[in-house]
Amino acid sequence: MGVSADISVPSRADDKRAGAKMKLYVLLQSMGWGAFFVVQAWVSYTFADSGKPHTVIESACFPVFLVGVGLLISHVGRQLVTRWGWKQIGWKALFPRILGMAFLSGTAWALIVYLWSLWAMPAPESHKISVLGIIILYSFDCSIVLSAWFSLYFFYHLFDRLNRSEVDRFQMITSVKESELRALKSQVNPHFIFNSLNSLRALIDEDPARARKAVTQLANLLRYSLQSSQLETVPFEDELGVVNDYLALEQVRFEERLRLKLDIAANTLELRIPPMLLQTLVENAVKYGISSRPEGGEISIIARNEDGLLRIRVSNPGEIRENDPVRSTGVGLRNAAERLRLIFGEGATLRLKSEPPARVVAEAVIPIPSHA
Repeated sequence: MGVSADISVPSRADDKRAGAKMKLYVLLQSMGWGAFFVVQAWVSYTFADSGKPHTVIESACFPVFLVGVGLLISHVGRQLVTRWGWKQIGWKALFPRILGMAFLSGTAWALIVYLWSLWAMPAPESHKISVLGIIILYSFDCSIVLSAWFSLYFFYHLFDRLNRSEVDRFQMITSVKESELRALKSQVNPHFIFNSLNSLRALIDEDPARARKAVTQLANLLRYSLQSSQLETVPFEDELGVVNDYLALEQVRFEERLRLKLDIAANTLELRIPPMLLQTLVENAVKYGISSRPEGGEISIIARNEDGLLRIRVSNPGEIRENDPVRSTGVGLRNAAERLRLIFGEGATLRLKSEPPARVVAEAVIPIPSHA
């Protein structure tokens, strides 16, 4: 038994994204703490007492030390919250953590700054506020600053996470649709080839000349099938050409039992539909409306461009029976309906219904894009 492993290797895009985030972090840190420094320097200079030498030192050094310690604490806090995985949790769990970290970090910041001020700038002889009051006031101010910093930091990462999740979801949906389309096309094409080869086999012994012509028609069909498998949609006119070649092959087998009526509006020819859609509907009509009836019948193809919708109706003689095991297992129509939904959305439909007198109608409704 083999063993497989899914190994993820960081891509260049991931490296570039990480580098861009680091540059943005450094830029915002510099701008934010730089603005904070300017405010603190202005406050210290404006309210400094020029008659006391230590206030002049305070006005010059205190903002530098205050901002330096704050920047260091915020940077260390960033490393910790990354290590603890806080950037991956929701706001309800994150909010109390932000408040707790901001309080603890603010208290540490206030104590460091206060102790440094005692060493660097001797205290005046009298205080209007007690030492405890000064520390509490410092802690409150520092906690507010760090609360704002952490809130902005986590808000950015929450927004980035939501944006990445939307991008990932869109990529996943696109990948799933592409996979489904490839799978559905691979189911339609072999089914179509099988029926065409059956028609050609019936012709070879009877009329070699017509067999050579049929080979050419089959080659055209196979070429179209291979080319269209790389396309999501094709012009409706191209599908009509495929149907004509297909019916030419089937008429070799059914002769006068198979009759065709076309009613195609000119403004539908350039509209786009999924490849092999019309051929699938016609193939279904031949299988259930012609081959199962000794007298055969007429297949009618009607196409209209009405109210922003392309309506394609393929009808054949017969009736829909409830709990018919043959019809309930038809792969072609189910795949055609699924392809319509995947490409054009929920507005596109494919329905099979009965209409008097004794007709079965497959109707495809396709929204027409505004630019079409």
